[in-house]
Amino acid sequence: MEIAVSRRLLVGTNNTGKAREISALVQALDVAVVLPRDLGITATPPEHGPTFQANALLKGRFFSEAAGLPCLADDSGLEVDALAGRPGVFSSRYAPTDAERIARLLDEMRHAPRNERTARFVCAAALVDVSAGTEVVETGQCEGAIAEAPRGGKGFGYDPVFYLPDMGRTMAEITFEEKNARSHRGKALAALLPHIRRAFELPT
Repeated sequence: MEIAVSRRLLVGTNNTGKAREISALVQALDVAVVLPRDLGITATPPEHGPTFQANALLKGRFFSEAAGLPCLADDSGLEVDALAGRPGVFSSRYAPTDAERIARLLDEMRHAPRNERTARFVCAAALVDVSAGTEVVETGQCEGAIAEAPRGGKGFGYDPVFYLPDMGRTMAEITFEEKNARSHRGKALAALLPHIRRAFELPT
């Protein structure tokens, strides 16, 4: 069955890894997922919010207004206890590239003993429809620890150094399906799905 044009959901990111994860998490819904670049939107919103929730809403409002569509946007990052919660909302701006961000993190953690390397991934996912004047945010977390060296070639961002004690692997060593089932983004999106269904008047 062809999806109605009115059932287009804009995913507010051009990050390929993030877009792939979000698209998989909402694929069961009868909506067509589009990205900003599909609509010729190249501008990006400033991420100056003090929290993940604030930044997710900033992105959602920006892209929803630019496209005239409901937008699902998220903001996520890594909180490390030994670093007083850093890098937090600055996770993607901690250094220019993923490799450099990981190198900086490991350098800052070089003297932390194994039992003091606890950390968590946090994701705030927002559904914003500027035209309808509606917005909602849900949050998910995934607990783990910072590995002493990168391991694995899957995922993106800090995944190679985010160790999952119960699995004995880093986030970059588990499958795409395993990651979506337990990740911070997977949890946030699972909580947001009922809101998406209601927004598009889909059966629950």
